Amino acid sequence: MTAETDWLMELNPKEFAKSLVQKTDEAWLLEFTRSLDRHRARDDFDRFLAVWNLSQQAAAGLFKISRQAIGKWRTRGVPKEHLEAVATLSAATDLLVRSLKRDRIPAVVRRPSARLGGQSLLDLVGAGRTHEVLIACREMFDFGHVHM
Repeated sequence: MTAETDWLMELNPKEFAKSLVQKTDEAWLLEFTRSLDRHRARDDFDRFLAVWNLSQQAAAGLFKISRQAIGKWRTRGVPKEHLEAVATLSAATDLLVRSLKRDRIPAVVRRPSARLGGQSLLDLVGAGRTHEVLIACREMFDFGHVHM
């Protein structure tokens, strides 16, 4: 936050949202919501890169786009066609962070797994199979089925 936006923190979010919806043009509100979503996804994307220890170049390879495009994602927000994938990777990252020592995560996501057909979590990301990444992470840490 900056001095110009500190006043926002003083507002009640529910009341402000209600007044915004009542007083704002629908098209403007839709664009505002999309912009918020892109910027929140940008933060999730930066966290994904940091936790998985990925460079912009590596991320570009995974998403099959240029390194410069990744730079734009990090400054302008994630494009809407990639929001779902980034949200899914964010959820997988949350599971990894809660369940593993953070410094071990880069090795875990790169390690091939028999359960994944000899592929790693990064291989699945590169194949656009982000939903399978999340499922694999959930299964990795589902200890409810373990018998003592």
